[in-house]
Amino acid sequence: MSHPEDAEDAGDGVEQEHYFTADPSVAFQRSPIEVEVWGERLGLQTGSGVFAQGRLDVGTAVLLRETDPPADLPPGATVLDLGCGYGVLAVALARTTSARVVAVDVNERALLLARENAAAAGVGERVDARRPEEVDPELRYDEIWSNPPIRIGKAALHDLLLTWLPRLAPGGRAVLVVGKNLGADSLQRWLGEQGFPAVRLASAKGFRVLEVRRA
Repeated sequence: MSHPEDAEDAGDGVEQEHYFTADPSVAFQRSPIEVEVWGERLGLQTGSGVFAQGRLDVGTAVLLRETDPPADLPPGATVLDLGCGYGVLAVALARTTSARVVAVDVNERALLLARENAAAAGVGERVDARRPEEVDPELRYDEIWSNPPIRIGKAALHDLLLTWLPRLAPGGRAVLVVGKNLGADSLQRWLGEQGFPAVRLASAKGFRVLEVRRA
């Protein structure tokens, strides 16, 4: 069994695994893992051409270890997993809350795995995994959880965040994990300048966990 605190950071510093689309030259092979997050034991399928194949990446492990699942969500709440990968956050959020979870990714293999993992965990009816352009832009989120794709570049990352953070419902928040050596502190300052003040919830293994609110 893998635990968030057991995840190793080997390779994460140089990893650039198919944030946008799966490499069609890579044969699609599933790799099962088992993780325990927020008191839930989850059996998940990872896959080739998808971020963090065969493991729980260090950033997501830190995010899950240093936070608690959302509490006091309003009835009928909707939560966003931004950059869902194979769906570990989406499944954990659905298993520990009654919220509807929208899981967004641009990698079709990741979306397939996220759907499969949600169904296997018994929450498939509350996890809606799809490409960003397929999501209703008028939908508002009570919370956004994300290990955002920092390596897409600063401009693209800023565009990504300025697309989704304004979709927070009044009183909503976003919880992000960002590597310190990948600009977590400057990103925190930039978020505040954009009207989304961020506070640091935790710092571990070279990562910052940020809580972002609408000003």
